[in-house]
Parts: sequence; C-alpha cells; structure tokens
Amino acid sequence: MATRSHPETKEDLELIGQAAHGDEGAFTRLVSKYESVVYRFAFQVCRDEEKAAETLQDTFINVYRKLKQFDRKSRFTTWLYRIVANNCLMKRRRRKLDAASVSIDVPEGFRAIPLRDEEGDVIQTVPSWKETPLHTVMDGELRDQLDRAIKRLPMAYRIVFVLRDIEEKSAEETAQILKLSIPAVKSRLRRARMFLRERLNGYMKA
Repeated sequence: MATRSHPETKEDLELIGQAAHGDEGAFTRLVSKYESVVYRFAFQVCRDEEKAAETLQDTFINVYRKLKQFDRKSRFTTWLYRIVANNCLMKRRRRKLDAASVSIDVPEGFRAIPLRDEEGDVIQTVPSWKETPLHTVMDGELRDQLDRAIKRLPMAYRIVFVLRDIEEKSAEETAQILKLSIPAVKSRLRRARMFLRERLNGYMKA
C-alpha cells in the first residue's frame, strides 16, 4: 500500500500564502488540490458518504476562516487533518451516536485471569494477525465485517486507527494531528487493533 504522504511544494506554500491574504482564486485552487485528501479521510472516519461530504464542506469553511492562523510550524496537511478530525469529533458529539459504539478502555480477554502486556494493559488471547489488519482483510465479506467493526469503535480510537493503519501516518504525525502524546497514540491504536481483531477472530487464520 502506498504511503499517503502529501508534502507541500514551494508552489503549495505560495498558494497557501495567497489564499491567507484573501486571494479567492488561490483559495479555490487550494480546495481543488486538497479536497480529495479531506474527503477520503472524512469518509474513512465517518463510514458514510453524506457525512463525509458534509465534513468536507465544513472543513473548508473552517480553513477559509482560520487560514491566517496557520503558522507553518507543521505541514499544511497535518493542520488540515486536525480540522477534519475535530469536525468528525464534534459531529459525533452533536448527534450523540457514541451509544452505537462500545467502550474499549478495558478490553475483555478470553481468560478468567486476562493476560497483560509489559505496560500492564489487558491483552486479548486471540490468534495474532499481521501488523495492519487491512493487509489480511481483502475479500468482500471480510471488508464488510471490518467496516461494521470500525463503526463500533469509539470515535477517538477510530480516528487513530484510520490515521495509522489506513492513511499510514506515522505515530509522530498522528500525535501532532490529534495533539496527543506518542504513547497515547500507541495505546489507542493497540486497543483499537485488539477490538477489531476480536470482532474478526472467526475470520482470521491462527
């Protein structure tokens, strides 16, 4: 799977600067350049075309209003992903859909006394799979099962999973996007993977 990097060129930075100073043509070109990146990420998080389209629109409204605040200390795409993530989290809270997800703060084990990792966190006693679940879940039925399982993830964990295992962002950039510590990103990703692995356990090879 190709890395989803989107490094800014000198032309990109000039375009961002022009748009920040009110050049509407430059802003239109900026939207055209990055709308596919925003929509793809929004869809992977929302798992719904209508919600992803709404998030796309809201994100660029936010970008238009806040572009002057972009200080270039991070990459533009990092800032953009942060806006999308915040929009997804806010929409989730407004719609109160977290009832459809489950708590994975303390993953359940399959043993009376669950196993724990070196950090003391409960781990699942299920067959292992490859580092990224998407590499093993390829056919239609398994994709459907994975999609349903991802929808059950609490949004905070889902966003980390999407950034790391679908968008293939590094732990460092994911932490920067979400304003989390790197250990927090790793912990959320580990829990998300455990949860998904448990839900797909019947489909995975030991």
